[in-house]
Amino acid sequence: MEEKELEGPNSASEKRYFPESLDSSDGDEEGILACEDLELNPFDGLPYSSRYYKLLKEREDLPIWKEKYSFMENLLQNQIVIVSGDAKCGKSSQVPQWCAEYCLSVRYQHGGVVCTQVRPQSAVQLALRVADEMDVNIGHEVGYVIPFENCCASETILRYCTDGMLQREMMSSPFLGSYGVIILDDVHERSIATDVLLGLLKDVLMARPELKLIINSSPHLISKLISYYGNVPLIEVKKQHPVEVVYLSGAQKESFESILRLIFEIHQSGEKGDIVVFLACEQDIEKAYEIVCQEGSNLNPDLGELVVVPLYPEEKCALFKPNEETEKRCQVYQRRVVLTTSSGESLIWSNTVKFVIDVGVERRKVYNPRIRANSLVTQPISQSQAEIRKQIVGSSSPGKLFRLYSEEFASKDMRPLKPAEMQEANLTSMVLFVKRIDIAGLGHCDFINRPAPESLMQALEDLDYLAALDNDGNLSEFGIIMSEFPLDPQLSKSILASCEFDCVEEMLTIAAMVTAPNCFSNLPRGAEEAALTCWKTFLHPEGDHFTLINIYKAYQDTALNSTSEHCVEKWCHDYFLNCCALRMADVIRAELLEIVKRIELPCAEPAFGSKENALNIKKALLSGYFMQIARDVDGSGNYLMLTHKQVAQLHPRSGYSITKKMPEWVLFHKFSIAENNYIRITSEISPELFMQLAPQYYFSNLPPSESKDILHQVMDHLSPMSTMKKEQNMCEKCPETAEQRCALQ
Repeated sequence: MEEKELEGPNSASEKRYFPESLDSSDGDEEGILACEDLELNPFDGLPYSSRYYKLLKEREDLPIWKEKYSFMENLLQNQIVIVSGDAKCGKSSQVPQWCAEYCLSVRYQHGGVVCTQVRPQSAVQLALRVADEMDVNIGHEVGYVIPFENCCASETILRYCTDGMLQREMMSSPFLGSYGVIILDDVHERSIATDVLLGLLKDVLMARPELKLIINSSPHLISKLISYYGNVPLIEVKKQHPVEVVYLSGAQKESFESILRLIFEIHQSGEKGDIVVFLACEQDIEKAYEIVCQEGSNLNPDLGELVVVPLYPEEKCALFKPNEETEKRCQVYQRRVVLTTSSGESLIWSNTVKFVIDVGVERRKVYNPRIRANSLVTQPISQSQAEIRKQIVGSSSPGKLFRLYSEEFASKDMRPLKPAEMQEANLTSMVLFVKRIDIAGLGHCDFINRPAPESLMQALEDLDYLAALDNDGNLSEFGIIMSEFPLDPQLSKSILASCEFDCVEEMLTIAAMVTAPNCFSNLPRGAEEAALTCWKTFLHPEGDHFTLINIYKAYQDTALNSTSEHCVEKWCHDYFLNCCALRMADVIRAELLEIVKRIELPCAEPAFGSKENALNIKKALLSGYFMQIARDVDGSGNYLMLTHKQVAQLHPRSGYSITKKMPEWVLFHKFSIAENNYIRITSEISPELFMQLAPQYYFSNLPPSESKDILHQVMDHLSPMSTMKKEQNMCEKCPETAEQRCALQ
């Protein structure tokens, strides 16, 4: 391999970039040490800071560091390398840096490095950490790309991104020509986007022999990956540290009480170290947070402060990344108690964790294609997840893992591997993407696990109903435009329909608000009455979608008229609104508007407030969400789904629940089957409007019901011209079955 001449007074840094010289002892070591302070960073040409050398010593203590030479040798000689390592072994931060060194050594002739993450939080935090370790600026040499946020520049050579963002990049650059090395990290998480990338990159690698693919995974999935990719080199990293595992089989029935008791017993024991608690769901986080905060205030202050950290999936905050200000502020010992769910397994990197409490169960969303809804199912975690939770215990000294279940439960009731998301989720967005990629000749995806056939057929059927497919099962012009939006296909269709109905501005606001996290704050005990009083000021008689527009407009007005960000945060706090969620909605809306302008869709002036505009917004919503309609069957708020026999109630925070006004027909945005079958974000619609906008062949496929009979009567009363047009559309679709039209290419 040709060595690059580096600018600067010495070539000591070559030893970090070229495997051939890793074991070299040539040169004057004393001379190198003498001018160490003048050593230049080859990535930006500036002298290294003292912090770089401090962090370098920490990096050298990571379990993966001893495998650097082996990894670099394999990277040079092979197109695919698999890295097997436990949690916190350093593979997510060090492997990308080594790949950047490789790209530097070949003068970036094949491109830079991209490393995927399943969760946006991980992508952001890893980019920040790696930029610090490489002694470069975030957003320049190292950056990140997550949904609706791009922190990269033209000179970025190493970027972290979510797997979904790299997948979207393939729509405009199918062979990913900007990259010389692609790293798929945390493959064991089995997200849909990662599984799709694993399949598509097989073809990309054949088309680009110079491209390198690195696959990082926990050991549990390695045998499956090797059989999937064939005989490829494997780098195994072992991270051994003592962890005492305590099984508390009797605690499973009263797990919540056992968790609280354990937290306080650990704290009162005086043993140093932070605590991580894995709970089943977010509701348990909220409940535990309230109790631990309340009880913790009564503990002996001599034991130190008990700081409770609720870690929700949508949070981007770093976990356990103490800054200098925090260290100066802490005059007494603090013990942090982190409350999280399965989503926090890859977000906890601190070595200060000495205790982990694991309930052994999780609440998962499992999609049912027959009723087009998610079921929230509480089930045991997998054995691989249980092992990852064990590895979270810090490595500097012995730690303890409390498992609130028996060894027999772990061996008999837990599956060996975490189920692939592709086998449990709605596949409509995935199928739309694969159809789009097929235009570039990469649509024949070899999945590591085949999608559930029933879910696949339902996804194809839904895309057909949304007019995203033509009669041959390929993407229609509508479908191609829909795929440009990083949204659910139904929401994309509503935006396209809003162009016809002159309400694009309003529809973009709705799309941004339903895509961002919930704009309503989690309420502390006793604050519900005050919060409802505040929220009533935003209510709109036409429904929750319109209420969201009111909230966004009020937030925008406040932001424009405020002198500082603090004033906006205070306004949000006073009205019990989530300021971070509203900021995110603002960012999302700006990006969606940019897409509308880029593809030159017509965009009328906003006219929110008029009756005609309200009707147009409902038409746009119905164009995408005609499959999500429910009717109040008894006048008391029991809503029967039009597509199946599930009964649901309006969510307590719906405007209709607050005002006690229950419309007969509603369009809803979300529905999940759980203890409380709530439909969320609802707006009233008329059956006449539904019959005008829903595809006739969709209506004809609805199961028999009283609601369908009512709609039949409505159709009979519609104008003959409208009925004739519906029948004509139906006839155009009749010659072929849905299965024939929707065959996956």
